[in-house]
Amino acid sequence: GINAEYGKQWYQRRVRGRTIRGMIPHKTTRGMEALNRLKVFEGVPPPYDKTKRMVVPGALRVLRLKPGRKYASIGRISREVGWKYGDVVEKLETKRKEKSATYFQAKKKINALRAKAAASA
Repeated sequence: GINAEYGKQWYQRRVRGRTIRGMIPHKTTRGMEALNRLKVFEGVPPPYDKTKRMVVPGALRVLRLKPGRKYASIGRISREVGWKYGDVVEKLETKRKEKSATYFQAKKKINALRAKAAASA
């Protein structure tokens, strides 16, 4: 028989990818190549949680949208259509941010000691 749950799960997993596909000219060669290079994750997976985060100024909402324009976040839309891992990702993200903050404090301390040693040498 037909498993209705499978269809719902497939839809929930693909919401982000399909949303982004709608923003790219996916029928052209350039668009297909762009989609092939695209990686979409829920949260920050292990190989990327250790890398330095960067802000892309051209992608900031405050710079791209005119004041008063409506916008929607993919996470909110996904939750509304039934994505059930939003809370899990949020919990993991807060845990990652706490670890990142402690790492940053330790790094600041080491850099201050290095600068002090370089100044005295």
